[in-house]
Amino acid sequence: MADDEKAMWQCQVSTCGYIYNPAKGDKKGKIPAGTAFEDIPVDWKCPLCGAGKHMFKKLE
Repeated sequence: MADDEKAMWQCQVSTCGYIYNPAKGDKKGKIPAGTAFEDIPVDWKCPLCGAGKHMFKKLE
């Protein structure tokens, strides 16, 4: 897996902070483990606050 595929992304909504971990996926959003953030559908929402993908920032 390339580094970008393993990268974690954090929701930037001030009251949230959810971190998408590709190794775990998102059961609530039906995203299987091993799915890179870039491969998640554009209409996916944060499982905690409902924010769209555009509200996420890649963690370095």
